[in-house]
Amino acid sequence: MIGAVVGAIIIGIIIGALARLILPGRQNISIGLTIIVGIVAALIGSLIADVLGVANTRGIDWTEHLIQLLLAIVGVYAVTRLRGRKE
Repeated sequence: MIGAVVGAIIIGIIIGALARLILPGRQNISIGLTIIVGIVAALIGSLIADVLGVANTRGIDWTEHLIQLLLAIVGVYAVTRLRGRKE
């Protein structure tokens, strides 16, 4: 259980950063908030992958990571829109 949480944190940091890089334009949210969105996306993505039966495969779980990344992109976009532009 602790290993899964630590893994989600590490993967969450990576996919949160990737989500920001993939989204066009400037996101007006902090790095810390991006990491939190990434961690939440990693946890929810793991649950979805488990339900779909693609969480535990041989080698790297590419489908699970893709689900997590898509959720992180949606999450970063949603948080950016909810916070509004401060220019």
